[in-house]
Amino acid sequence: MAAPGDPRRLYRLVQEGRLCALREELRGAGPAGCPGPSGDTLLHCAARHGHRDVLAYLVETWDMDIEAANRDYKRPLHEAASQGHRDCVRYLLDRGAVVDCLKKADWTPLMMACTRKNLEVIQDLVEHGANPLLKNKDGWNSLHIASREGDPLTLQYLLTVCPAACKTESKIGRTPLHTAAMHGCLDAVKVLLQRCQYEADCADRCGCTPFMDAVQCGHIDVARLLLEQHKACWAARDALGAQAIHRAAVTGQDEALRFLVSELGADVDARAAPSRLAPLHFAAKEGHVSTVQVLLSLGADINSKDERNRSALHLACAGQHTACVELLLRSGLSDSADISGTLAQQLAHSADVLQCFDHCPAS
Repeated sequence: MAAPGDPRRLYRLVQEGRLCALREELRGAGPAGCPGPSGDTLLHCAARHGHRDVLAYLVETWDMDIEAANRDYKRPLHEAASQGHRDCVRYLLDRGAVVDCLKKADWTPLMMACTRKNLEVIQDLVEHGANPLLKNKDGWNSLHIASREGDPLTLQYLLTVCPAACKTESKIGRTPLHTAAMHGCLDAVKVLLQRCQYEADCADRCGCTPFMDAVQCGHIDVARLLLEQHKACWAARDALGAQAIHRAAVTGQDEALRFLVSELGADVDARAAPSRLAPLHFAAKEGHVSTVQVLLSLGADINSKDERNRSALHLACAGQHTACVELLLRSGLSDSADISGTLAQQLAHSADVLQCFDHCPAS
């Protein structure tokens, strides 16, 4: 049986919200220095689990510090905000909790609240002075984070109380529109297009546009919207000379590839400049067997070569992708030397990959 004041028992009682039992336990021992996991105090635990009565008891009876920080510099307000416990958030704010306190990586309670559909909590924090324009270490503000969650009501609210929030970019030049598009948040994209004046092909530092983000993550509905309402260019190139079709091949988005080629007329053999890698090369490099099949069914040239005279077989062998090598050989791709005289087979180190060539001796 745990001794009176055992920290493990105290934390369990707080987690379970057993206020009467907690009172009895603390009468005998008090809450003196008993940090829990990650340096949490009992207040962190009460706030995380939404026990406002326990929170109030610990603050008002035992004078526990509402600004106590754990090892990640989280305060109880961070915990309550991230879990959407509005009564705990309001209690802490009414007791004078610092509304824009920072945890590790410079996250505020408002940012934490924006990771969920917590509109009422977000409103409480803003009404107590939380600043939506503050950025974390990656350059994201609360609108970026809300765009990832995708709740249109939260976005509408943030843009109403702080219109300047939409002008922000992360440290790598990504806008909230990039974030919403990447995560397939169609309603969020609609709000951002309606309320913010983003350029049609606003690109981050890597040259990636929101349309590319949507396509490479398979969000075709978002891609359509960006084309129709934002006049996005499906043929735009990133900083490495790749187009959306190359990015879709890298991530194995088969339906997106069909959309680009069959509906938009993208060139299935488009070359990324200056490498001259075709979508088939990218898919083979990643070992996406189904994607290679889709590209071939869309008319991709199985014999296409990059600037180093490498075929898709070279990249599949270099990645030791057995199934992909087997598919390419069975589809009629013969081995050939690249610009340095290296055959694809010479890049194979796996016994399984080498056996593919044994089964297709004509290659």
